[in-house]
Amino acid sequence: MGKKKKTSGGFRLPVLSFFSVFNRLAVALPERARRMAVSVLFIAVAVIFVFAFFDKAGTAGNLLLQGTEFLLGRVRFLVPGILLLGAFVLWGMRKYNMGVVFAMLGLFVSGMSGVLGSLIRFQNKQAFDAAGLIGGGLSWLAFSAFGFWVSEVLFSAAIAVCGVVLWQLLPHEKMEEGGFAQATQEKIRKIFEPKLRMEEVETVPTVKDGSTDEEEEEEKEGKAKKKGKTPAPKAKPLFAASMGDYKAPGIELLDPQKGTTADAGDVKTYSAIIKKTLQNFDIPVEVSEVNVGPAVAQYAFKPAEGIKLSRITALQNDLALALAAHPIRIEAPIPGRALVGVEIPNKVRAVVGIRELFEAKQFQDSTAPLLLALGKDVSGAPIFADLAKMPHLLVAGATGSGKTIGLNNIIISLIYRNPPSNLRLILVDPKRVEFPVYNDLPHMLTPVILDTQRTVNALKWLLKEMDRRFQLFSEVRVRDIGSYHALQKENQKKISVSSEGEEMEEVPYIVAVLDELADLMAVRGKEIEGMIVRLAQMARAVGIHLVLATQRPSVEVITGLIKANITSRVAFQVASQIDSRTILDMAGAEKLLGRGDMLFVSSEFQKPRRIQGAYISDKEVKKIVETIAQENESFDRKQIEENNTGQSAMESLESRADLDGEDDPLYEEAKRLVLETRKASASFLQRRLKLGYARAARLLDILEEKGIVGPSDGAKPREVYGNATSDSVEGIKEEGDWETPKL
Repeated sequence: MGKKKKTSGGFRLPVLSFFSVFNRLAVALPERARRMAVSVLFIAVAVIFVFAFFDKAGTAGNLLLQGTEFLLGRVRFLVPGILLLGAFVLWGMRKYNMGVVFAMLGLFVSGMSGVLGSLIRFQNKQAFDAAGLIGGGLSWLAFSAFGFWVSEVLFSAAIAVCGVVLWQLLPHEKMEEGGFAQATQEKIRKIFEPKLRMEEVETVPTVKDGSTDEEEEEEKEGKAKKKGKTPAPKAKPLFAASMGDYKAPGIELLDPQKGTTADAGDVKTYSAIIKKTLQNFDIPVEVSEVNVGPAVAQYAFKPAEGIKLSRITALQNDLALALAAHPIRIEAPIPGRALVGVEIPNKVRAVVGIRELFEAKQFQDSTAPLLLALGKDVSGAPIFADLAKMPHLLVAGATGSGKTIGLNNIIISLIYRNPPSNLRLILVDPKRVEFPVYNDLPHMLTPVILDTQRTVNALKWLLKEMDRRFQLFSEVRVRDIGSYHALQKENQKKISVSSEGEEMEEVPYIVAVLDELADLMAVRGKEIEGMIVRLAQMARAVGIHLVLATQRPSVEVITGLIKANITSRVAFQVASQIDSRTILDMAGAEKLLGRGDMLFVSSEFQKPRRIQGAYISDKEVKKIVETIAQENESFDRKQIEENNTGQSAMESLESRADLDGEDDPLYEEAKRLVLETRKASASFLQRRLKLGYARAARLLDILEEKGIVGPSDGAKPREVYGNATSDSVEGIKEEGDWETPKL
């Protein structure tokens, strides 16, 4: 008996294994792939039938034909056409289940067999010989119950229903545009087009990948084509460039993503482990869904009533031990839902290509000129953010966390959507190796800034430009740059129609990207902080935006004033929880995975949103910049710079290595401090203004040149002339109680 069981089990095991593998493969395939496979199978069987009719299909073909003749009789000659019809419908349909097609085809065959069987019975002949087992049986039942005429009506109605349903499933838009051949070619092109589709990640029915449903996507494309709208092959600039010869970059410059798809492992096993581990601590939960993203899989579960969330978050290390995964992150609760999420790193991470985001419908259809393509969230949905609404961004992350690639994504997103007449860039790179590749861009307001002094000068110029734009907006009575651009378009229409009115000044957006803020703050901290805070408070309305980045998010770099005025922040992986709290005001960034894994906080989200950042290589960046520079060689950059952005004024400001005393933002404060305290020394100014010795000594020399303090006299303190109520040196001179010392 033991041997029989062993033999029986050994015989059944390969068969069961084959069907289980086949079943898993069918479930894992996306709906579209299954439809295509069945369509090809239908076509192959139809060809076999045709060969069998001419006795060219061998023994197996003859057996297939004999079996069909036994079931359907003469209707067997219609089987190849019916199979081709089914293949055509499956190939082109969008949102219906394949079971509907199978049911309609079966009903169609049955109706034809029934019509033939009833007609033969009416002629008093043997229906089973001509209509087969199915037709003869159906005709016998209908003929016995209703008679000939009603039977024919019923079978004809069944055929008509099948025709109507199958007609509704056909791709009408494709047929109208170019017939079946064109539709087939387009379908084949879409199948082999190298796109990273997140539905391939799905392994079990309960898993949600968050990507756009294939059928819904195709239905939207069909509606757009029906209305005469075709998807754009590349992202077009939203504002028409004032120079007609400027050529925007094409989407083909970005490499199509060919990376591996995400693999979350056995999600059923992980769900069971999470549930069992929490139950061991008397926390009953029910797993609701699993969202597989590019970097992590989020297991969402609903705790029982009366369970405190703090009890669940306190078990983070216990869950990590049970799952043998590190690091894990618990989001309690998931914003907007009555669920708790446990995020577990995928066994295989997917790469999110920036081209995939640029081709997304949200990015193509958006009218926001400063829309940034950030990446994909934990459910695989693309995430975009409008810099104009932020309106400034703070970025922090340790070395190797993907911060520089994130900054490249921001810059490339901006130049893909805007011509130079609508966007100008100021890039600061103290490391001298990250941004110089952008020097050839016509969008650049000035060559990449590499030293601290020029950074200070650039920030000063931004403050002056901000004040100038406020004055301009007040003259034309608009509140912000969006209203100004709308008024400018109306004015251009009036000029083109009636030649009345004056040409309005071009006012582009200005985005300043400062990398390695820590290096700048270490040298000119107090001064740079003051200018950044003033720009953050006021510059949004006039179209000036800041992107600040640092790999050392300490309180000395990201001060309280900067954090208070820049609420939108991106945190890549950081070294410690303290750094995470500095940038986000909460823990979490220290548990990220690196390589673009980030937490994004803005005014739109109450809690940080986890995103896998998009990847763009240095090769792609270089290719984009070189293409823009080559295709726009005739672009009159100098004229645009002088007319639109005051480039000449900025260059003259940057060329001065030593600032005039009254141009120094701390000059007035130093003068007031000296007049109030009656003390004048470099060490005193260092302590009170938190300056370096060189700058404090220079301020003291300027005060001496202006006649506010006397010359140095050995160990004696300098004399201070005038008092704190005097508005200027000239006002002090009018008092007549002192003479300007001769130096």
